[in-house]
Amino acid sequence: MTARPCGSGSTGKSKVLLTEMDFSELERWVQSQGYRPGQALMLWKCLYGNNIWAHSDDELAGLNKEFRKMLSENASFKSLMIKDIHEASDGTRKILFTLEDEMVVETVVIPFSQGRTTVCVSSQVGCAMNCQFCYTGRMGLRRHLSTAEIVEQAVFARRLFTSEFGSITNVVFMGMGEPFHNIENIIKAASIMVDEKGLQFSPRKVTVSTSGLVPQLKRFLRESKCALAVSLNATTDEVRNWIMPINRKYNLGLLLETLREELRFKHRYKVLFEYVMLAGINDSFEDAKRLIELVRGIPCKINLISFNPHSGSLFKPTPEEKMIEFRNILAEAGLVVFLRLSRGDDKMAACGQLGEPGNIQAPMLRVPEQFRMAV
Repeated sequence: MTARPCGSGSTGKSKVLLTEMDFSELERWVQSQGYRPGQALMLWKCLYGNNIWAHSDDELAGLNKEFRKMLSENASFKSLMIKDIHEASDGTRKILFTLEDEMVVETVVIPFSQGRTTVCVSSQVGCAMNCQFCYTGRMGLRRHLSTAEIVEQAVFARRLFTSEFGSITNVVFMGMGEPFHNIENIIKAASIMVDEKGLQFSPRKVTVSTSGLVPQLKRFLRESKCALAVSLNATTDEVRNWIMPINRKYNLGLLLETLREELRFKHRYKVLFEYVMLAGINDSFEDAKRLIELVRGIPCKINLISFNPHSGSLFKPTPEEKMIEFRNILAEAGLVVFLRLSRGDDKMAACGQLGEPGNIQAPMLRVPEQFRMAV
């Protein structure tokens, strides 16, 4: 079993962290303690279902006294501690969590008027990808998050905001970090989120985003039922090599051909392409026409995302009028395309704004000659 120890119980033994386990692991652990599998199911529902989202043995309604006593002595319920919550003017919330090693990770909860609420979870403290437009990328990678630290972000979102916003319906792995750089924990956390006995998120409403790590992308499409988003952001290798250095390892041609191949085996499945629009860099009408050709033959939707400025950023957002014109070119070619304007940007809670780089930062890369006027 891969349960992660956490703290010490009354006997001096390390406690097992319940949120690190999937249901089969939890069931085996409960049985190893001398209890029936049915007790494991009741515990699982207290952790993730029944609108309880238990954080202590005091919240385990319906479980027998002896079982609860065993849990209090041998198990820990959570690894995250709330440090702060910021509210943006549009109602978006940014939650800062302190981890056991005192590092901080950020989660965003975004209410929408149509009756859905999305939680944007982080997969790492910092990020190794060094995308030039992303504030988190300035941090470099501090460490991966564990399965428990990822799952608990969604649990906390439901505990804190269900009564205010209604059901938290969607999860996007678009917070701090490159999810596929932490692929083992991502696949396991996503499977816990969609478990029908627990959190019950629809796999179609759990979206994992990647900058384009091709081997892990293949694995995800073969092993997970959840949705995929690919952060594209450029229509030439020259531009993508600069703004997304991962392209130097897995270029546009390889990335898109991999998607064409893998999606042949997925029924009624569309990848979401994310395209952050940077004024004078990737927002020309020639870019729009190249984008149409790049995604040809790939079942997809496209999100055009407004760039969210941050301190030290070289880039400027594309004006909304030009974003609309860009969208119209794509739509006229038959593509499904959406404009995604900023949410939570006044509290640094918007796309690409999470984290706190500190004094030691990832390097800014040399700007190609033809784009020096734009930045």
